[in-house]
Amino acid sequence: MRKILLGLCLLIVLGAAVFWWVTRPERVGDAVAGLSGNASAGEAVFWAGGCANCHAAPEAKDDARLVLAGGQSFATQFGTFYAPNISPSEAGIGGWSLEDLADAVMAGGSPGGQHYYPAFPYVAYAHAAPQDIADLKAFLDTLPASDAPSRDHEVGFPFSIRRMLGGWKFLFADDAWVLDGELSDQLARGRYLVEALGHCGECHTPRNALGGLERDRWLSGAENPSGQGRIPNITPAALDWSEAEIAEYLNSGFTPEFDSAGGEMVAVIESIAHLSDADRQAIAAYLKQVPAVE
Repeated sequence: MRKILLGLCLLIVLGAAVFWWVTRPERVGDAVAGLSGNASAGEAVFWAGGCANCHAAPEAKDDARLVLAGGQSFATQFGTFYAPNISPSEAGIGGWSLEDLADAVMAGGSPGGQHYYPAFPYVAYAHAAPQDIADLKAFLDTLPASDAPSRDHEVGFPFSIRRMLGGWKFLFADDAWVLDGELSDQLARGRYLVEALGHCGECHTPRNALGGLERDRWLSGAENPSGQGRIPNITPAALDWSEAEIAEYLNSGFTPEFDSAGGEMVAVIESIAHLSDADRQAIAAYLKQVPAVE
């Protein structure tokens, strides 16, 4: 009996050690060590990444979208998440190093060693090029500061235990590209903008019961976490627009049927409209090449 109890204790200790190792926050700051950022290039990364779409204050318009005071709410089945202040102030991320930003954006870890909730799309941003993160940091540092305090998320037990998010990352933080194989320069750029910076799959791809993306149904549409309607399927099975029509929609918000974008896509298009024509065309080319999913 004593040997059985000792064995159980050893298994518990071993299991705890494995859990602690698997759920540890990952650090990727070394990837940006020694890099210098270019604010002009960082502006393009900022708009491609849709930073203002979430981190600008609710109802912010025009230049006010560059004040990243946070405060927008995102209701989900796991709780309500609030975008934090990421302006260059003490209330935001003014004290962060480039390595801190890389850890947050590419690995979902805070400077204090906590996991961020995947309402922040770091699973997509993990594909970001280190130089783009350096350029983004240079641009963020030029933006207006806000002293608005970040609001705490409203998340109940057990989702409030952030250490468990390390297990979620272990299960669902897949670093493989969805569209794989030999790609033209245009398609590779489109893939980078859609799968990485633009994080389109975060909304347009369905999720399982634990919130992980169902990658075999990539961009095939999903329930709106707010409970209002459904986010559309944008694979070739449902989106029959030409590349030129997709690119025009991403620039102006107007559909081929003379309708206009609504809901969250209004802010998305306001950001994508800042990109080059070539980038919007690359996104359109990518969307015509992803697997068609009904």
